[in-house]
Amino acid sequence: MALPNTLAQRSNPNSHLLSERLMSSTADPLAGKPALAPIGAESDGRSLAQRIAELGEWFHNLDLHGVHTAPRHFLGDFPNIKWQPIGKAIPQDLTGATVLDIGCNGGFYSIQMKQRGARRVLGIDVDDRYLNQARFAANTLGLDIEFKKCSVYSADEISGQFDYVLLMGVFYHLRYPLFALDKVIKKVAGKLVFQTMIRGSEEARIWEDDYPFWNKEIFRDPDFPAVYFIEKSYSHDYTNWWIPNRAAVEAMLRSSGLEILERPESETWICEPRRSTQRGRYILDLELEGTL
Repeated sequence: MALPNTLAQRSNPNSHLLSERLMSSTADPLAGKPALAPIGAESDGRSLAQRIAELGEWFHNLDLHGVHTAPRHFLGDFPNIKWQPIGKAIPQDLTGATVLDIGCNGGFYSIQMKQRGARRVLGIDVDDRYLNQARFAANTLGLDIEFKKCSVYSADEISGQFDYVLLMGVFYHLRYPLFALDKVIKKVAGKLVFQTMIRGSEEARIWEDDYPFWNKEIFRDPDFPAVYFIEKSYSHDYTNWWIPNRAAVEAMLRSSGLEILERPESETWICEPRRSTQRGRYILDLELEGTL
């Protein structure tokens, strides 16, 4: 779960601290260190549990040689409980595949994809704490995974495309979600695995292509595509900006030129880009030029 740089704009008494943390140029002590060998239960006199604790509070509950990083997570064994149905929709053998994990947090999904044999896995996030945790976890498990500080809004600047792009638990934290989604699509050579919190109706049905100006009834229908704007905070988290219902998620995915292939669990969609370009140009570029 990545925290966008725009979060510093929230009316929160500690927002300046978050801004300083996100934008700090302090050198990352774990940056650039490849995963060469697993870290054992004991290292330089400190137990593995102690080293995990030193990296701060974890949001991903990882199993590192039997030691869990977030055993008291309020969502339970998260994100493993999410991964169980999602993982069944992704090939067990990813040999040769490339993966981009956007908003990688503590690295759970990056690790899962690498353990299935992906040739290259790149995880990006804007939070140094999460990146340090992810690098530590990968090193502990002896996995060669790249982690880089990068915003979702800059994802399109990453070189090349990827067979799998993961956008898990990021969308509702973004002040400009559709703008970010259109940027992310530029990196998808194969499939996008998209997960977001949803609220409101979980029904989806076919709607008309157009409605008369005076038809206000559709907006009273709870199943109509809608996104809830959080002005202040939700679940004690002021980084939650927009929360869609199911119909809105699927409408936005289609609007960005994605074809929905599968919905392995209630908040996750697997998609392929089918109409993300027009006249040889990406939808985002045409929109920014005013020629869409």
